[in-house]
Amino acid sequence: MDKRVYLLTTVSFVVGMVELMIGGLLDIIAADLHVSLGKAGFLITIFSLVFAVSAPILLTITAKIERKRLTLSALCIFLAGNALAAMSHSYGLLLLARVLSAASGSLLVVLCVTMASNIVEEKYRARSIGVVFMGISASLVLGVPIGLMLGNNFGWQAPFVLICVLTAASIAGVYFFMEDLAPTTAIPLRKQLATLKDRKILFAQITSYLFLAGHLTLYGYLTPFLKESLGLNGNWVSAVYLIFGIAAVAGGGIGGFLADRFGTKRTILGVIIVFAISIFSIPFTIFSFPIFLTVMAVWSMLSWAVTPAMQSYLIELSSNASDIQQGLNNSALHLGIASGSFIGGIVIEKSSIDVNPEVGGIIVLLALCAAVISMAKQKQGRIVKTTK
Repeated sequence: MDKRVYLLTTVSFVVGMVELMIGGLLDIIAADLHVSLGKAGFLITIFSLVFAVSAPILLTITAKIERKRLTLSALCIFLAGNALAAMSHSYGLLLLARVLSAASGSLLVVLCVTMASNIVEEKYRARSIGVVFMGISASLVLGVPIGLMLGNNFGWQAPFVLICVLTAASIAGVYFFMEDLAPTTAIPLRKQLATLKDRKILFAQITSYLFLAGHLTLYGYLTPFLKESLGLNGNWVSAVYLIFGIAAVAGGGIGGFLADRFGTKRTILGVIIVFAISIFSIPFTIFSFPIFLTVMAVWSMLSWAVTPAMQSYLIELSSNASDIQQGLNNSALHLGIASGSFIGGIVIEKSSIDVNPEVGGIIVLLALCAAVISMAKQKQGRIVKTTK
């Protein structure tokens, strides 16, 4: 496989890091910018929301632009957005920076997938796409512990400085090592959304959306939960996030193994059920740190174990339009992140952080219902012929 695929994977990793990177620093950002914790959490919500809706729109607008030039332009805007975040001293400016980096980042992910699939031989095409998405998955779970360690030691702006450095290196890599690539015919947004008329596909995408929303209702505010409910300090919080990230990355591989071994449907249903049990159990484990870590490890592994099974399930449902479904599923995941972080912020504002696991668990149960509906057999109407 072409080694340049790993360069594109690095780009996708850098882009993905920015989304949840500040999740562990929300209390520090809130205090520094003099806003509430829920309002600080909205910085994750707006990023995920813009990220989810921007890619299909920007792809249509930029359909005729050569891909390498477009990638470099998007990287420059992404760099500017994160540089603005690193220099921000007001909530409004940081919010604007998040919008800029989210819009350009969403386009970059799609461009990385497109370029990766075009620079390899056909037999490596699926593998190259999988490697790029691995960069995104890894960044979503490792971004928080990396951001937390830098933020606790050098201030909450430090993670954005790191992103700027990595983005500058990515610009150099793409400029020197990637070749020009002619634009491909963009699939109209209307055609993409038309595939959701299939009930099974629609509820499969809703399952991904609700699953991530339930997860982020607690995970988006895990730092205040750890500090308030377990009384942990900054170093222990960093250690917990690191354990969570490692377990979550491992969970992606475990989910793929389970899907191959037991089938996609059983894996999806089984993972959601055990995941719901684990998130509901979290508040009952805070009396013992070792028990909490054990349950949290299960929760973190299952948080990404459902993704490979769901992607395989969508391919089974729509083999002729699998690329469309992967794109829509990516949007569903980020909409789930946006909704979960938003709901979690409301729960904290109206009640307390102790309620977030319960609310998140209820949303996960709704994801289970959506999965059951997607997998239920459709009744075939009988045609009755009458003769006179």
